[in-house]
Amino acid sequence: MSHHISAMLDAHPQGAGTLGKDKLAECIAACFQCAQTCTACADACLAEDMVADLTTCIRTDLDCSDICAATGNILSRQTGTNAGLTRTVPEACRAACAACAQECERHAGMHEHCRICAEACRRCEATCTALLAAVA
Repeated sequence: MSHHISAMLDAHPQGAGTLGKDKLAECIAACFQCAQTCTACADACLAEDMVADLTTCIRTDLDCSDICAATGNILSRQTGTNAGLTRTVPEACRAACAACAQECERHAGMHEHCRICAEACRRCEATCTALLAAVA
């Protein structure tokens, strides 16, 4: 996935702006992957027999998915980049991913989808941290 993201950043008349293209492409890819994984985890939780015990996990998954998708979209836009959003949005995404990973890790021993989701969230959290370090 990051191949197409990098290719689009290269093709943009303004390039990747002040951000490092590789870190930016990796973060965008991780955000979209995490959004999909969180959506799938929430859906899998809904199919579990003990769905009532997974209410917080489902809500956290869906919140994280929405924030990750928005972050990926905002970071993909290079025209007229808003420096404040370039910092604030990945910070919010990092916080959402940390919360979701923590919640899914509570269920990872019983539900493989939660283990996979926690892993995707931790990866996205790490790429947001790396991107934020590059903008600092």
